[in-house]
Amino acid sequence: MKVTSAELQTVAVKPEQFPTDQKPEIALSGRSNVGKSSFINTMLGRKALARTSQKPGKTQTLNFYGINELFYFVDVPGYGYAKVSKSERARWGKMMEQYFSKSETLRGVIQLVDFRHPPSEDDVQMYEFLKYYEVPVLLVATKMDKVKKTQVPRHMKQLKQAIDFDENDRLVLFSSVTGQGKVEAWRNVLELIHS
Repeated sequence: MKVTSAELQTVAVKPEQFPTDQKPEIALSGRSNVGKSSFINTMLGRKALARTSQKPGKTQTLNFYGINELFYFVDVPGYGYAKVSKSERARWGKMMEQYFSKSETLRGVIQLVDFRHPPSEDDVQMYEFLKYYEVPVLLVATKMDKVKKTQVPRHMKQLKQAIDFDENDRLVLFSSVTGQGKVEAWRNVLELIHS
């Protein structure tokens, strides 16, 4: 997909701040250090639209990025970051639950997991949460370039087993360093938007 325009359009913490233009939305979810910002920047062909940070847990709002004036990527707060207080995590959780369960324009969620490691408990919970709300999932395994080719089948099996992967969902191996998986990810995103 050729991205001609991409900009941060809305920053929200409650439903009344969400865009009202009824454009389809694809949310991005993942652990705080999974490479969400790098994924967004790679997909959109931008260097620093989504800010990458050495300090995980920076995203504390729902950030709506308008793409080609056709749809939104919605960056949600990263989960599993220990330095955030329990009350702050509860607030994020409530905000995200409201969004995932009530949004009428949400077409699916890209859940990012670090392909180098087994999925965390938080990864598993997030996937189960999305399945519970019947939200279509595109699972993107990031940092693919850091895994030896010979190790890929083992890591893939480990990932699918750990989260009890639903074969109706989509799975893409992705590297923001090499660009691997970008074309396949876009194909899946467009399918979700038009579903």
